[in-house]
Amino acid sequence: MEQKKVLITDTTLRDGHQSLMATRLKIKDMLPMLEQMEDAGYYAVECWGGATFDSCLRFLDEDPWERLRTFKRYFKKTKMMALLRGQNLLGYKPYPDDVIEAFVATAVENGLDIIRVFDALNDMRNIESTVRAGKKAGAHVQGAVVYTISPVHDIQAFVKIAKEMQQMGVDSICIKDMAGIIAPLIARELTLAIKAAVDLPLEIHSHYTSGMAGAAYLLAVEAGADIIDTALSPLAMGTSQPATETMVAMLQGSPYDTGIDLSKLFPISAYLREAIKPYDIKYAVVGGVDANVLSYQVPGGMLSNFASQLGDDLHRLPEVLAEIPLVREDLGYPPLVTPSSQMVGSQAVFNVLAGRYKMVTNEVKAYLRGEYGRTPASVNEELRRSIIGDTPVITERYANIMPPGLPDGRKKIGHLMETEEDLLSYMAFPEVAEKFLQTRMAGRIKVDLNMAEANARDGMPGVCPI
Repeated sequence: MEQKKVLITDTTLRDGHQSLMATRLKIKDMLPMLEQMEDAGYYAVECWGGATFDSCLRFLDEDPWERLRTFKRYFKKTKMMALLRGQNLLGYKPYPDDVIEAFVATAVENGLDIIRVFDALNDMRNIESTVRAGKKAGAHVQGAVVYTISPVHDIQAFVKIAKEMQQMGVDSICIKDMAGIIAPLIARELTLAIKAAVDLPLEIHSHYTSGMAGAAYLLAVEAGADIIDTALSPLAMGTSQPATETMVAMLQGSPYDTGIDLSKLFPISAYLREAIKPYDIKYAVVGGVDANVLSYQVPGGMLSNFASQLGDDLHRLPEVLAEIPLVREDLGYPPLVTPSSQMVGSQAVFNVLAGRYKMVTNEVKAYLRGEYGRTPASVNEELRRSIIGDTPVITERYANIMPPGLPDGRKKIGHLMETEEDLLSYMAFPEVAEKFLQTRMAGRIKVDLNMAEANARDGMPGVCPI
């Protein structure tokens, strides 16, 4: 059998703690392991984007741009990856093209190497500006095909998306299975089909929620997948990715050997296991599986959202999970990934607590007006009319009719700006960023990264140094 080294993208610094720790891992606790991660032999580390930007500003009193620059001081040979939501960037609504272009260019200037971009509806019009901006800035742009299961999604549909991405100029393709629902044999079939249709490197991303991800990776690798996404074991499994150590060991000595020395990974995991102990975070599904995801297709992060939304009505969660497929059908079978997952989930909660569509979120109204893009299937037209009446439905790319955002943002936030990055933070999350910048100006945010890095070199107090 022909030798083919499989590459590893380690997601510990982004999706690992996003999936299991609500994205709360602080940079000071990452620092002691970054040199060792750089030396591990990874192809890339996914360390930015997704929910990390919002979490830094909202919960951690960290500047996400400073986090990115800090990572770059450590990762020289290992590529740094971020996940961006196409026209929705890092948020939950579409942004104007000038914001997309400036944000991507600035992220690359600050050290980003790879931009993984997807659209929640697989509407390729919604990744155009991100792909264009990434290529112009000199980044590797990876197009992510969002995998889901519905009556209108099949192998041919996903291959068509991959081919459109190649025509758009992406450098690689990712199969993005955000809910961990891709069956191993389907992963093999889809990998074979995409590799036959598209002459680009192929990466596969899944979550361990259903227990199938490790097997799905193995069959995808045998079918030609070039890169797999994994997380170090303390932040792996459950609703996160398969464990890096496990997948490296599984492929060791085979034609797909990653070339990574397991002995380099064990000390990093030993440190991380201790470092996360002080965090008072209720993990999602750790060390086990939730086979129910095969029915309701809910990503792990949605489950914790339901707990907070339902409050004293948490006992009605089974009703919400049963309502999700019905809402999803009404909305034209959107894949359950940010922001459509939040949209469908919140509406399902309202339907259960207040009666079906008695209360409708502003996001669902915007979705039905066409602001989020082309739906995979037709929406329930009777429902649409009952919610938005005779309001014209937007059929063109919504960003085409959005006015530029940066000039107005600069007027509103200019008095708090120290850098251009501050403006982009505000554009991404106006209220959260403004509060962060006000607090910083008042002198209440003092994160001495130089001291933190010195502590990292000496071994941080209270944790096991590596």
